Amino acid sequence: MVYSGRPHPAEPVRPTEQDEVAAAGSELIGGPAGKRIRPGTGWWTPVRIITLVMTGMFALGLVQKLPCYRSSWFHGPADQYTRACYSDIPHLYGARGFAEGLIPYFDRIPEELSRGMEYLEYPVLTGLFMEVAAWLTPGEVAGQRPEQIYWLVNAGLLLICALIIAVCVSRIHRNRPWDGLLVALSPAFALTATINWDLFAGALACAALLMWSRGRPLATGVLLGLATAAKLYPLLLLGPLLLLCWRAGRLRAFALTAAGATGAWLTVNLPVMLLATEGWAKFYTFSQERPVDFGSFWLVLAQRTDLHLPPETVNPLATGLVLLGCAAIGLLALAAPRRPRLAQLAFLVVAVFVLTNKVYSPQYVLWLIPLAVLARPRWRDFLIWQTCEVLYFLSIWMYLAQTSGAHGLPAGGYQLAIVLHLAGTLYLCTMVVRDVLRPEHDMVRRDGSDDPGGGVLDRAPDRFTLRRRPVPRTGLPDHRLVEPAPFHVKRARS
Repeated sequence: MVYSGRPHPAEPVRPTEQDEVAAAGSELIGGPAGKRIRPGTGWWTPVRIITLVMTGMFALGLVQKLPCYRSSWFHGPADQYTRACYSDIPHLYGARGFAEGLIPYFDRIPEELSRGMEYLEYPVLTGLFMEVAAWLTPGEVAGQRPEQIYWLVNAGLLLICALIIAVCVSRIHRNRPWDGLLVALSPAFALTATINWDLFAGALACAALLMWSRGRPLATGVLLGLATAAKLYPLLLLGPLLLLCWRAGRLRAFALTAAGATGAWLTVNLPVMLLATEGWAKFYTFSQERPVDFGSFWLVLAQRTDLHLPPETVNPLATGLVLLGCAAIGLLALAAPRRPRLAQLAFLVVAVFVLTNKVYSPQYVLWLIPLAVLARPRWRDFLIWQTCEVLYFLSIWMYLAQTSGAHGLPAGGYQLAIVLHLAGTLYLCTMVVRDVLRPEHDMVRRDGSDDPGGGVLDRAPDRFTLRRRPVPRTGLPDHRLVEPAPFHVKRARS
């Protein structure tokens, strides 16, 4: 299928001309963008502005953790929960042996440190990230605890990851650099950025998507393999790539990506797998043995019904739900009136994994934010979802405060927050599916684009679909895209 719409516009799309919420919000800073930030006309390019905004928002997230940095991390659990400033990073510095100089995966963690965790329960590349941060952490400096310095070192490294994510999102769709501003201004991003090390895998995954958008499948695969060596979820992105390459007849590009991903993952994992098998396997056994935990609908089900849901029962059920969701996404990819954009399917498949998983830690929202922006860069829907996520962020700490003996949120209130988080994510999934089935609603395609982040898939003809009436290789698709008038024109007409 060849889309014969207008070519890509010379100037970047401005959200204030398409999105009423963006237009209204721009009034807070003087109105829509002017000539000073057009590419090539001055220093204030969109990417540079987004980089500065991301740095500022990241700094605000660090300020939000300041009460814990000063004292709450070290004076019992309740205080860090009531102040909503918890982070795994300072606690795991001592609890996983980094303070003692233990080598992850090779050295067994003493019982008095680990509380039953014999080895580090993180993938190999994340373990290396944690170890490098430990190498950069000096002893006590100017009255600061080593845990505090370790958190600061990690915050600096994670800021680099955050900037990479924002820049990649700004550049994946060449004519939509301002979409990166949604990532930079995301409140959930700022609140959760330094809870754990998820930004590292997110930066690698976004860099992989950028390479794919530039038509470099082998580099895409290498980065995806490294991202999977840091966190498991980037592996899911290979599914949408396979489906879309199958539909477009670009399986050679997918084969290069899969080969690159396999090679990169093995390069990182194989030495540790062979030399420290038991320590390497801990991440995988821990994921299987982990019980139903915070944030999942399984927890709501268990608490509301008093059902006994051990891991051996939930694991196959959760896996079955993921496979069912992926099958539905596969049907959508091959039967949609136009080939979906890569970002749309990538968001849906990761969202299915998040919604059906037996645990949802607050920082998991970082997996979805860049994909959500690329899939549906509409400010209203993004802010609705972000509101749900921020409420969940506050609720889990208040619930943990209550379970720690302080005043907080009872179980019923926390269950409501879980349902709200699930509903917000499902709402965004619904809007993305609608865009796939009715492409005229897709913000990215309104200017005549096909898939500006699709690389070899962009404007490629279909080779295989499940549609009864295949779209001819020339001419417009069944659902013509009629470019709507810009928002400011609509307002003037009314």
